[in-house]
Amino acid sequence: MTKAPIWQWSAVETAAAIKAGDVSSEDVTAAHLARMKEANPALNAVVVNLGDSALKAAKTADAARKTGSGLGPLHGVPVTIKINIDVEGQANSNGVVAFKDNIAPGDSPVTANLKKAGAIIIGLTNTPEFSLRAFTDNPLHGLTRNPWNPEVTCGGSSGGAGASIAAGIDTIAHGNDIGGSLRWPAHCNGIATIKPTQGRIPAFNPSATAERPLMAQFMSSQGPLAREVRDVRLGLEVMAQRDPRDPWWVPAPLQGPPPAKPIKVALAKIPDDMTTDPGVMSLIRKAADHLTDQGYAVSEVEVPDVNGVWQLWCDLILTEIGVLQKEQMLAVSSPDFHKAFDGIVGLAAQLDQAGYMKAISDRSRHIRNWMMFMEEYPLVLAPTTVRRTPEVNADLKGEQRIKEVFHNDLRFISAINVLGLPAAVVPVGLLDGLPVGVQIVGSRYREDLCLDAAAAIESKVGVLAKQLWSR
Repeated sequence: MTKAPIWQWSAVETAAAIKAGDVSSEDVTAAHLARMKEANPALNAVVVNLGDSALKAAKTADAARKTGSGLGPLHGVPVTIKINIDVEGQANSNGVVAFKDNIAPGDSPVTANLKKAGAIIIGLTNTPEFSLRAFTDNPLHGLTRNPWNPEVTCGGSSGGAGASIAAGIDTIAHGNDIGGSLRWPAHCNGIATIKPTQGRIPAFNPSATAERPLMAQFMSSQGPLAREVRDVRLGLEVMAQRDPRDPWWVPAPLQGPPPAKPIKVALAKIPDDMTTDPGVMSLIRKAADHLTDQGYAVSEVEVPDVNGVWQLWCDLILTEIGVLQKEQMLAVSSPDFHKAFDGIVGLAAQLDQAGYMKAISDRSRHIRNWMMFMEEYPLVLAPTTVRRTPEVNADLKGEQRIKEVFHNDLRFISAINVLGLPAAVVPVGLLDGLPVGVQIVGSRYREDLCLDAAAAIESKVGVLAKQLWSR
């Protein structure tokens, strides 16, 4: 058993130690709650402390372990949930003051699956209003800071989840991703994640009063964030269990057939109109070198129409919001949200009925083109961002700054949501003391290949959070 403090253990190590009886869930939970008390005030990552109920659940978990039967893969292990999915008896506020009393009548599928696996929920993590910004701040719970540097963003919308994991508050954090909200915080906080294939992890909120728009359903994924790739894999396995409330859930195996070796990886060429940072691009190339050293065959090639796919994401999401949600959102949100929202709207074409229908049709063509491309290159190595992590609340600095961040810096992130493809993020190093991650995209339901490649990079880089703790 590791000699490091309990809160620094991986989820895999923690689960094994509890199962073996080397440590109790109560001791583990208490250690993480103590770490929360120490680290969270400076970060504001966990905005609802569930410590009392967590300790009770940990005692129950310890009693169950003594019977020696039916222990789940996360038995007694502390986790967190983002405040935009339902945890029975807690408010699903989604960062909105008007929803602070939106008490969930039941658990979402992810929450239920974590509980079935034996996980102990120690808190709920922060998100921007309506989870619709890449920067985590809201008038209900306030600003979440990056543990590496409080002046740069922790990302969004799963910024609280990312910051909590990097700080060692929890072992696995739940997040979700409709335009990069798992992968962007993973990059900003120097941790790992997987945005699964659409349909891999079931989603539903019993507190919801209406269904989400169709493309929002198709482009959104639930997923785990963790410090180590093996923990991301474990979190994915747990979260992906069937729930009949999600009609789009797919019973696909978590392990697919082995591809031909060496596995070919496309290092995505950067479009000519993108402004890049040499330091960031150097680390992306270092990730390519790491994969080459691990036996992958990496070639720099142009991927299918990333510019068109990104614009399609923007147009579809903003058209759906404009028709079905905008009026309600603006009525109950803050001036900061209005400013950020207006800037994002300015990047999109508001589609009429025919335009919306054509855009949905075009989505199928883009997916087909990527699927055919990935017959030759099973993996794509791409940036999370092509420039350095921006300042806190950069999306409040005007339309030009918003365009720089979303259209230039994060183009390779949001585009992948249109395609519904799995994409992992893993840290590749530090640039002037701040983490930089890379994105590994796979074909449908090949999260296993994405995570294998992420683990290969991690084996060269190490677990970046350990450098944060040693500072």
